[in-house]
Amino acid sequence: MSGRAGETPDRTPGLTLVSHAGKPYRFDPGTLCLELTTTGGPGAFARWEVLHEPSDLVAWAGRSRLPDGLDLTVSAEELEQARALRDAVFLLAADRAHGRSLQTAPLDVVNAAAAGPPLVARIAPDGTRAWAPGATGSRLLATVARDAIDLFTGPFADRVRECGAHDCHLLFVDTSRPGRRRWCAMEHCGNRAKVRTHRARHTSTES
Repeated sequence: MSGRAGETPDRTPGLTLVSHAGKPYRFDPGTLCLELTTTGGPGAFARWEVLHEPSDLVAWAGRSRLPDGLDLTVSAEELEQARALRDAVFLLAADRAHGRSLQTAPLDVVNAAAAGPPLVARIAPDGTRAWAPGATGSRLLATVARDAIDLFTGPFADRVRECGAHDCHLLFVDTSRPGRRRWCAMEHCGNRAKVRTHRARHTSTES
């Protein structure tokens, strides 16, 4: 994975990640459940773990594409469940991206999380959107899991992609009209690919 979750809130879709070189860039995975996969992952991707404390999950929710104003309470047990759901979504998205059959174990994790009550939105007296009281980690995870089910069973299920860079494993759903998105972000892996191509052509010309 070529980035980690940033710390600066931004209400435009996507998250601010930071490259190995310390350069921030914008990554929009296209859906809430894939935003969660930027916080770490199973196996070798555990080195990118950022969900160490319940407050880390609260901070992620604040940076996510969820609307502002969520007053979230997260327990240590819910944090552990969040990491398990994150890893399950990661595995399922990777399977989708590479045309493999979905594994039963991560499907069970997603389905179990989705069975609980989700976050509840409401209309405030001033006509704006707000969140109902009682937002918990479990409700957040139910919302994320239902989003994953919508993704993996919906019209964009075959458009889940892994970044085309050999050293980047960020996952996203390609919602563009032509369906030809290759990179996590053009300003990051896309530009690096352009530079490599330019250097290769320059070297070939000199040869």
